Amino acid sequence: MELFHRKGVILQTGGDDQWSNMLSGADLIRRKEGKDAFALTFQLLLTSDGRKMGKTEKGALWLDPNRTSPYEFYQYWRNVDDADVSKCLSLLTFLPMEEVKRLSALEGSRINEAKVALAYEVTKQIHGEEEANKAKAAAEALFAGGALAGSVPTTSFTREDLAQENRLIALLAKCGLCQSNGEARTKIAEGGIYMQDQKVTDIDTRITADMLEGEGLLLRKGKKNYHRLVLGE
Repeated sequence: MELFHRKGVILQTGGDDQWSNMLSGADLIRRKEGKDAFALTFQLLLTSDGRKMGKTEKGALWLDPNRTSPYEFYQYWRNVDDADVSKCLSLLTFLPMEEVKRLSALEGSRINEAKVALAYEVTKQIHGEEEANKAKAAAEALFAGGALAGSVPTTSFTREDLAQENRLIALLAKCGLCQSNGEARTKIAEGGIYMQDQKVTDIDTRITADMLEGEGLLLRKGKKNYHRLVLGE
């Protein structure tokens, strides 16, 4: 009703979990002002186990590329649970329904074809075809054991930065691959951190400027989360 007064708003949209609240607002306008107002809801995007989609290890999944890079955005959709692929293809892409049904029927390892299609289509809608192509190529190169400079999330450190702090656990936290030094320490102890596909076993590992020259140092957490450290000016 406040927006009705300020801006003449007569339509509120939102997830279907807000249906009753929105109807209450429309009814308030009708009773207080004698005017019509309307509510339009969308199906809430939930995972197969009932949780809201859009959460990552770093927090919320953002449309802003400065908050969630196109590569990270692509990877989120590439790694959704098998049970959620059909729903996401149906709700979030403009693929013909015949193709959605074909992709959704794939089983076993072939479901990855559907996940690639989902990730590419959604990334293309949000970030454009060029960024979608770059993200797809980067993911394929990393899966094959290679790397594409500039396509994975990248953080630059200067020689001065490394002179002040060069512990791997600290750099993992600073670049965002881990949420804190504590998480980085735990992941290394569990064998979940890799440098250039080599498992890190020493919690006290130090990073030198020479290691960041050229294409940089490729870090990986677990099987799917990558980040590159490069040497800056």
